[in-house]
Amino acid sequence: MTNALDLSALWNLSYGLYVVSSTDGTRNNGQIANAIIQVTAEPPKIAVALNKNTLTHSFIDKSHLLSISILDEETPMTMIGLFGFRSGRDTDKMSQCIHRLGNNGCPVVTDHTVSTIEGKVVDSLDVGTHTIFIAEIIGGKVLSNKKPMTYKYYHTVLKGKAQANAPTFRGDQKEKPKENKMKYVCDICSWEYDPETGDPDNGVAAGTAFEDIPDDWTCPVCGATKDQFTPA
Repeated sequence: MTNALDLSALWNLSYGLYVVSSTDGTRNNGQIANAIIQVTAEPPKIAVALNKNTLTHSFIDKSHLLSISILDEETPMTMIGLFGFRSGRDTDKMSQCIHRLGNNGCPVVTDHTVSTIEGKVVDSLDVGTHTIFIAEIIGGKVLSNKKPMTYKYYHTVLKGKAQANAPTFRGDQKEKPKENKMKYVCDICSWEYDPETGDPDNGVAAGTAFEDIPDDWTCPVCGATKDQFTPA
């Protein structure tokens, strides 16, 4: 009997959607993460998996401090795009959201947040592209009774895509080209511009062809420029 490897079996694992934040002592940053679990009860500890290439990873590696914001289902894609598809190396993310300074010195995002958790890293495990940080919980607070967003909700309802640094990234996730050349897909985050709906929140009326969008328009999710879109 052969034991075939079907990676789609992993797609049934459950995840949430969180903002993990940290500091290097002078700067603050945060990023979207989905691979976070509680691993012990006494004392309470969590495991957080982050890609080594991210700025937040380097901040946590230096300060051994982190905070987690559990996002609610009403979180706009613009906020997910800010923390999930833009780099803190060239964007001050915290200046664009509601947040506070935690008791451990880390920024804590409170915008569209169900609960917050603050932790101190007590161990870590190198797993190749990612590090699993083990943090002991030193603070936590419930902010609302709204439903927390699941990763499935993000994919199926909001039609969001996994960022390339995510541990659950699927290399074949980009949609195949369709016959309808009127739609355009962002090469960075896979958000689709549909001329039938336009982008009214950013001044592009429904019915506007992609070619007629102003040249300074950017992707409403990740901020990619117009030339970073491909016909769908």
